[in-house]
Amino acid sequence: MMGASSGGFPIDLILFGMIAAFLVLRLRSILGKRQGFERPPEAARPDLRVVEDGPTAAYTPPPPPPGRALPDPASPLGRTLIAMQSVDSNFAPARFLDGAEQAFGMIVTAFAAGDRAALRPLLSDDTYAAFDGAISGRETAGETQRTEIHDIHGASIEAAELRGGNASVTVQFMSDQVNLTLGADGKEVHGTDAVTEIRDIWTFERDLGSPDPAWRLVAARSA
Repeated sequence: MMGASSGGFPIDLILFGMIAAFLVLRLRSILGKRQGFERPPEAARPDLRVVEDGPTAAYTPPPPPPGRALPDPASPLGRTLIAMQSVDSNFAPARFLDGAEQAFGMIVTAFAAGDRAALRPLLSDDTYAAFDGAISGRETAGETQRTEIHDIHGASIEAAELRGGNASVTVQFMSDQVNLTLGADGKEVHGTDAVTEIRDIWTFERDLGSPDPAWRLVAARSA
């Protein structure tokens, strides 16, 4: 039997409609995720606004989430980011950091697991060769890597460079991780099972004029 109604419209239908809408949104959030570290589609306009005022341009970024630091638009770094957006209107520093943080987690996890297929589209050729060599070394030694990211509590753009249409952005990540390498006998080779704060400096590159939207890791080090 149809439930009670308000003003003659069945409440059951309203509830069913709300549930259906919720499920559709959840499916889109899960199935609609793009693979790789990519710029968003054209329909998703950036939150970053470019304002032309005479000979200079400035952007008004949305407030960054906790742990995020966006460069001052008037600084040399901020002006470089503005120049990148003039080449690619979809580029936005805040959203770039979102993608970089996702890529960071994916790459760290895939490297520990020796998942070359997951690593390949996220790394430049030279970086992939280095990662592949390290994974092969572990495999030859019969070692396994245990890495757990407990929290990424800081991500900030530290440097950026634009050479023609080629852009590079260096990001600092502050994270709490467990990193432990075990030998073939199951004993610790190096690392620790204690949660440790790690500072990583990663550089991503992309040709802003290329139809390939993916940024790829070209350099990585821990400080």
